[in-house]
Amino acid sequence: MNLFWLDASALAKRYVPESGTPLMNDLFARVPRLSLLCLLEGVGEVVSVLVRRRNAGTITAAAFQQAMVEFRSEVSHDRDLEKVRATDHQVTTSWRLIERHSLNSTDAIILRCALDKALALRLAGHDLILVSSDGGLVTAAQAEGLLTLNPETASQADLDRLIIPFDASLR
Repeated sequence: MNLFWLDASALAKRYVPESGTPLMNDLFARVPRLSLLCLLEGVGEVVSVLVRRRNAGTITAAAFQQAMVEFRSEVSHDRDLEKVRATDHQVTTSWRLIERHSLNSTDAIILRCALDKALALRLAGHDLILVSSDGGLVTAAQAEGLLTLNPETASQADLDRLIIPFDASLR
């Protein structure tokens, strides 16, 4: 069974139509919230994406309001979708990932936390998929041995191969 770590770059596609939105919609339709997780700070990043889109005029005020209602319901207020809080140790050890992969600090923290979660899952015979459309983060994650899914470039068949029935006992 696979769990899916949602980076803000991919998660925002669920609420603002763009390249990758159909795949994110399908992921949300087919995967239980219990098998989705994101960095707590990533929730704020999605809100900032939506605000920037509204301020730039690429989405209307009404579309922004609807996106925020859906986002709160599906992510920020949903107790089943895990919002991971990085530990101090994860933050400090992420600094090595910044140097190794030229990542920004948030991406390095996401990668560190995802690597730790993947290790725990693998010990139980399962895995973690990092879902991101951030090319640098995807490349770094792959170099570190994580499975990835870029909703902008992945096919429906790629997603189908990664969706495996969920076992709630894993959380």
